[in-house]
Amino acid sequence: MAAAAAARTLLYSSHSKLFFFPFSNCRKKLHRSIINKNPIFVPLRCLQSAQQNASTTHDPVRSRSSVVDILEERGLLESITSDNLRSISTTSTLKAYCGFDPTAESLHLGNLLGIIVLSWFQRCGHKAVALIGGATARIGDPSGKSLERPELDADTLENNTQGITNVITRILHMNSSSNVNGDGDGNHLNSSSFFVVMNNYDWWKEVRLLDFLKQVGRFARVGTMMGKESVKKRLESEQGMSYTEFTYQLLQGYDFLYLYQNEGVNVQIGGSDQWGNITAGTELIRKILQPEGDVAFGLTFPLLLKSDGTKFGKSEDGAIWLSPSLLSPYKFYQYFFSVPDADVIRFLKILTFLDMEEIDELEKEMNRPGYTPNTAQRRLAEQVTLFVHGEDGLNEALKATEALRPGAETKLDWKTFEGIAEDVPSCSLASDQVLNISLIDLSVSSGLLDSKSAARRLLKQGGLYLNNGRVDSETKRIEPQDIVDGKVLLLSAGKKNKVIVRIT
Repeated sequence: MAAAAAARTLLYSSHSKLFFFPFSNCRKKLHRSIINKNPIFVPLRCLQSAQQNASTTHDPVRSRSSVVDILEERGLLESITSDNLRSISTTSTLKAYCGFDPTAESLHLGNLLGIIVLSWFQRCGHKAVALIGGATARIGDPSGKSLERPELDADTLENNTQGITNVITRILHMNSSSNVNGDGDGNHLNSSSFFVVMNNYDWWKEVRLLDFLKQVGRFARVGTMMGKESVKKRLESEQGMSYTEFTYQLLQGYDFLYLYQNEGVNVQIGGSDQWGNITAGTELIRKILQPEGDVAFGLTFPLLLKSDGTKFGKSEDGAIWLSPSLLSPYKFYQYFFSVPDADVIRFLKILTFLDMEEIDELEKEMNRPGYTPNTAQRRLAEQVTLFVHGEDGLNEALKATEALRPGAETKLDWKTFEGIAEDVPSCSLASDQVLNISLIDLSVSSGLLDSKSAARRLLKQGGLYLNNGRVDSETKRIEPQDIVDGKVLLLSAGKKNKVIVRIT
C-alpha cells in the first residue's frame, strides 16, 4: 500500500484541486502536432498552481483587436459566459480551444466554423488549440442528436483521428500568416501565435474511475446536468438517453479543467448546441479551483443554417467534406458557387476573412442595375476554397470550372479531369477503339452524338470540340498527343454536351 501511495501524487488542496496521476505521467510530454517553425512542447506541470498556470499573458506594448467584437460583427457570436472577455481579449494573450470528436475520417462543413473561429483568435494574436476527442468519441456527444451514436472500434477511431488531425493542421498551417493587428508588415503572426493539436485520450487513459468520482463527480449536480437542453430533449424522446451519454458533459467539462490547469487554456469555443457542455467546464473550474473573478470563458457561435432554417453543409450526395480525398476542391467550390442570393452575404461574413467594407460593397452591388449574377457567390467560393484547400486547391477548382464553361478552351490535365469527372458523363474504351479513330466515329462510339451525319453537321457548324479545342477538319483522327496523360480525353458537342473518354 505504501509503495502504491508513493507511486502517485494526490493533487488536492483548498487552493488547487487537481487529480491523481502517476509520477511517470508527470514527466511525460503530451503527444500533439504543433504548427510553428519552432515547435513548442509544454510538459505536464503537475504541481503548478492552476490559477497561475491559466492566467492570461498581458501585452505591455499595445492593445490588440477584440476578437469578441470581430466575431459579433460578423455574426459569429451566439453566447458568451462573461462579457469581460471583450476587454480581456484586447489586453491579454488568450488560449482558446475547440473540440472535434473523430466520428468520421474527415471533418465536414459543419465543423468549419470551429476552425474559422480558432483562426480568428490566431489572427488577433491569441493561441489556439484543437482538441481531438479520442476519448470522448468513445462515449458519443448527445448534443443535437436524436439517437445514440454507434460505437466505433479502436482502429476506426485511430484512422479517424489521423484524418481529422491532417485536415486541421493542413488548413491552419496554410492560413497561419495573417494577422489583423498589423504586426510588422501585417502579413505574419508573431512567434507566440502557434497552433496546437491535442488528443484528450492522452490524459483520459490514465484516469481511474474512483478518483474521478471523488475528485470531480462530487462537484457535479445531477439537477443541473438534467437541466441541460441536450439532456432534456433526449429524455423526452422515445429512445431516451443512456448513462454513458449522460456523462458526456462531465467528461467535456473535465477536459476544460484539465487544459486550464495544465496548458493554460482559458477559453472554450463551440457551436450553440455545445453551450451546456461548455458551461459544465466553466462550472467545474469555478467550483474546484475557486479562482477570484473570471478566469475561464465559454463562447459559442451559431450553427450553420440556410435562410430557410435548414442545415447548410449537406448536398444530395451527403456531407460536404473538408478532405480533398473525399470531396474534390472543384466540387467544394461548386457547392459555394451555388449558394442562393438570400444567403451569400451572410456566408461571406461568417465563412471568409474579407474586410466588412468589401462585403458591404458586394451587397450594394447586388442591388444595383447591371449586377453580374453570381459575382458574390464567386467571391465566396474562391475565399472558402482558398481557406480550406489552399492556392493549389483553388487553382484546381477554377481550372475544372473553366473546363466546363461553354466554349472554354482550357488546357486540360489529369487533375482537371478528376475534378469534373462526377459532373460529366463518361465511357471507357480500349486504346485500339480510340487511337487513329476518326473524331466523327469516336463522337458516335462514345455516346456523345447519335450518328455520324450529326457529327459532321456539328463539325461544319464549328460546334465539335476535342479537349476544349474546336475541330475544323472532318478527317481529324485521334493521335497519342490528344490523350491527356495517356488516360483520358474530352469530347464536346456544342457548348454544353460533353463526355469523358477513358482509355482502358
